[in-house]
Amino acid sequence: MTTGRQLNSPVVAMDLGGTKFVTALVSPDGQIIAREYNPTLADEGCDAVVRRLLLTIRRVAETAATPLVSVSNIAVAAAGAIDSAAGIVTDSPNLPGWHNIPLREIVEKETGIRTLIVNDASAAALGEFHFGAGRGAKNMIYLTVSTGIGGGIILGGKLYTGSSGCAGEIGHTTVDINGPRCSCGNFGCLEMLASGKAVAREAQRLARQGGKTLLTELAEGDTHNITAQTVSAAAQKSDPLALGIVSRAAEYLGVGMVNLVNIFNPDLIVVGGGMARMGDALLEGARKVVLERAFALPAQKVRIVAGQLGDNAGVLGAVASVKALEGPA
Repeated sequence: MTTGRQLNSPVVAMDLGGTKFVTALVSPDGQIIAREYNPTLADEGCDAVVRRLLLTIRRVAETAATPLVSVSNIAVAAAGAIDSAAGIVTDSPNLPGWHNIPLREIVEKETGIRTLIVNDASAAALGEFHFGAGRGAKNMIYLTVSTGIGGGIILGGKLYTGSSGCAGEIGHTTVDINGPRCSCGNFGCLEMLASGKAVAREAQRLARQGGKTLLTELAEGDTHNITAQTVSAAAQKSDPLALGIVSRAAEYLGVGMVNLVNIFNPDLIVVGGGMARMGDALLEGARKVVLERAFALPAQKVRIVAGQLGDNAGVLGAVASVKALEGPA
């Protein structure tokens, strides 16, 4: 039988991605007591990944000298389409073979602790809202811009998940009907034009055309080695080609934000993920597009800022998800 106690004791929070997962023991006020990073090794299959998750739950508790029975809840923020009500990972492109996996049931059976399964971008949105850049906002949009693009929507201080729990797939909104085909099957998705993957792909294409650029040098002569981080490093050194690529990504990101501003009229848009480390090189371009293209009143109202929590957004958001489930103490 699972236990579910009022959130006055630590939570085990997990951020499960295709490359790595983070497990942390977190206090109710968002203080990370113990944390562990591990490779997901997703190619080994679902069963192997779940075994590692269960082992790390016990290890972080042991590291903090906290008996597992004193943990109030377990919260897992996972990439993909999540049926939070049923606790099922219905599909996750970054976790091969994860189709309709009853993760909540598995974890609760093994630990006896009530478990919550949430989408990772929605969790990160809650993390920034409660513990990071979104504190004090009422209506906030969170964009995680890294390999792909995800999002979370906070309206009236509450996470908006939609009628089937799938709201916030901002990366799969169309910003160019003639754009490249996306892995989702659509064409011209924001993710295909402004994500880290998109930036790397465009940089590789342009670098192969020749011409003087730091990108080739930083990639040690092999254009296949060019990543979004390579582009960011070259842009910081004022490489014209890299600056142009970042500017193009910022413009598309801004177009996506224009739609969000006109639809939701938020107080705040918070940008997290690896691309957010580019700072104003990316965000200033996006802000400019919003001011030029969105309706004037909501465009002047909204602030567009980088996230504050970095790699901790997911685990802190998982804790915030539990707080939202519990309601006021």
